[in-house]
Amino acid sequence: MEGSTKKLVRVLSLLLIVALALSGCGGGAPSGETPPEKVLRVGVMGPFTGPAARTGDEFKGSAQMAFEEIDYKVGDYKIELVWIDSQSDPEKATRAYEEAILRHGIQAGVLNWHSSVAVACMEVTAKHKVPHFFGYGATEVVNEKYASDPEKYSYWLKSWPSPAKLTVAYATALEEIVDTGKWTPKNKKAAVCGEDTDWGRSFGGAIRKDLENIGWTVVTEEYFPIGETEFYPLLTRFRDLGVEIVASTATSAPAFAAFVKQGREVNLNALVIADGLGWIGEWYELSGEMSDYVLDQIPGFTTPEAKEFAETFESKWGIKPSPSAGGLSYDSSRFFIKILQDTLAEYGELNSENIHKFAMDNIKAGTMSFTDGIIMEEYKFTPESIPDPVVGKGYFIFPVLQYFGGEPVVIWPDEWKEADIEIPPYMQ
Repeated sequence: MEGSTKKLVRVLSLLLIVALALSGCGGGAPSGETPPEKVLRVGVMGPFTGPAARTGDEFKGSAQMAFEEIDYKVGDYKIELVWIDSQSDPEKATRAYEEAILRHGIQAGVLNWHSSVAVACMEVTAKHKVPHFFGYGATEVVNEKYASDPEKYSYWLKSWPSPAKLTVAYATALEEIVDTGKWTPKNKKAAVCGEDTDWGRSFGGAIRKDLENIGWTVVTEEYFPIGETEFYPLLTRFRDLGVEIVASTATSAPAFAAFVKQGREVNLNALVIADGLGWIGEWYELSGEMSDYVLDQIPGFTTPEAKEFAETFESKWGIKPSPSAGGLSYDSSRFFIKILQDTLAEYGELNSENIHKFAMDNIKAGTMSFTDGIIMEEYKFTPESIPDPVVGKGYFIFPVLQYFGGEPVVIWPDEWKEADIEIPPYMQ
C-alpha cells in the first residue's frame, strides 16, 4: 500500500512538471490551431446627436462603407470602430474622447466635424499620444495651436484647410463679374455673419478681409448661437442697412435653411453667400426655391466612382450623401485605412506609437499621399502645409457654385466654369 502511494506521488509530480514546462513555452495556441485574432480599436468622431446630427449620419455611413470594403481587417488585425459623439459641443466631445481612450482602448482616431471640437480634442490626443487623422475642424486656431508646439500637437491632422485658403474664391468670382461690367453694385456694402463657433468666426474674419480687399465695405459682422433658427431680426437689420452681399456660414442644416428662407421672406435684396448650405444631401428639401441664386462652395460627385458611391450610400442608408460630408469622410476613412496597412507593413504591429511614427515620417513629410479618392484628385500634405492639406488645382479645392432649382452651377474657377454669376432679379 505504501509503495502504491509513493508511485502515485511520483506520477503526479511528473505530470505537474510537464504542465509547467508546457506553460513556459509561451502560452500560445496548441499546434494546428489558429492564434487569437489581434484587435485594433479606432475612434470615429462626429456629431452623432445634437444640432448637426444629420452630418454625423453621413460620417457614420461613410466610415462603415469604407471599413466594410476591407471586411474590418488590416492584415491579421480586426478593426473595431468606437463611435465618439461630439454632440457639437467641445466639453462633451473631450469627455467622450477620454472615455474612448481609457475605457474602450482606442489606439487611433479619424474624422471630426466642428472646429471648436477640434481645438478642444487636440489636448486629449496630445495628452494620451493617440494620433487622430483628418479632422474637418478648419479654423486657423488649430493651426495656431499646432505652431505653438508642433511636437506636442503632432497627434492631430486636419483634412479641411483654414477658411482663408478657400473664401478668397468668392471674392475672386465677385471681382470678375464687377470688373467685366456684368454687375454694377449700387453701394458695395456687405454684411458678414455666422454661427458663434471657431468655424463661424474663422470664416467670418476671412471673408470680411476678402471682401474688403476687393473694395467692399463690411458694415456689420455678427454671430448667432449654433442651431439658431430665428433670424428675422438679424435679416431685417441687414435689409435696412441696404447691404448688397450677405456672407454667412453655419453647420446646422435646419439653421441654415431657415436663414436662407427667412432672408427672402423679409425681402433682403442681397446676393447671399451661404457657405455650407449644401453640406447635407437634403439641403434643397429644407430650403426649397428660396435657395435660388445663393452662392456656396462645395465639391461634387463628378466621376463614375463618386456617382456610384452616392447611389450605394443612399440605397444602403436611406439618405442622400453630400460630397462635403459623406464623400470627403469616405475618402478620409479610406486614406486612413491605407495608413494602417502601410504602418503594419513597415513595423509589423499596429499601435498608437507606430501609427504616429508612420504619419510623421511619411504623411507629414510629404512622401505619401492618397490618389484613390472620389472627391479630390490627390490628398497630400507637406512640411509647409501642415497641419492643413495642400490646397490648389489637383489637390484640395472647392468650386464656387450658384444654385438654381436645387442644382449647382459652377461659376469658379474659370476652367470649370459653367456660367457667370447671375444677379437675382429682385436686386436689379
